Amino acid sequence: MKLQKIILAATATVLAVGTGFAFAQFQKSEDAIKYRQSVYTVMSHSFGKISAVVKGEAPYNKEEVAKNAALVATLSTLPWQAFGPGTEGGKAQPEIWSENAKFKAAAEKMQLAVANLNTAAQSGDLENIKKTFAAAGQTCKGCHDDFKKK
Repeated sequence: MKLQKIILAATATVLAVGTGFAFAQFQKSEDAIKYRQSVYTVMSHSFGKISAVVKGEAPYNKEEVAKNAALVATLSTLPWQAFGPGTEGGKAQPEIWSENAKFKAAAEKMQLAVANLNTAAQSGDLENIKKTFAAAGQTCKGCHDDFKKK
């Protein structure tokens, strides 16, 4: 368990450092839009697998939930560099750029909630997973309500 946390932390660090370079790689705003939408698609897929367990629609498998929560936590660090100046468009509302401090605060809140979900998932405590999943879902919903085009 401790080794798994160390590996996850190291992976997250490598990804976070690597993503700093990714912003410079966006030659066109379309590239940034595709990048962030791809991250959100994979994140949503893994989050959906946890959702099915939380709702009782799928059997609880500790290893699968832990794997998906770790993936969501790692992915939650990735899309933000794809919201830099000149990357407007896609499903993103203009408020992301005009109210950037609010957007960044929402992103940080979501990352914290997802990290808490990951901690709960790694522990295997299903009741705690359900609580932290609900909190993480609320942060996702809040950002969608404020910053995603309907």
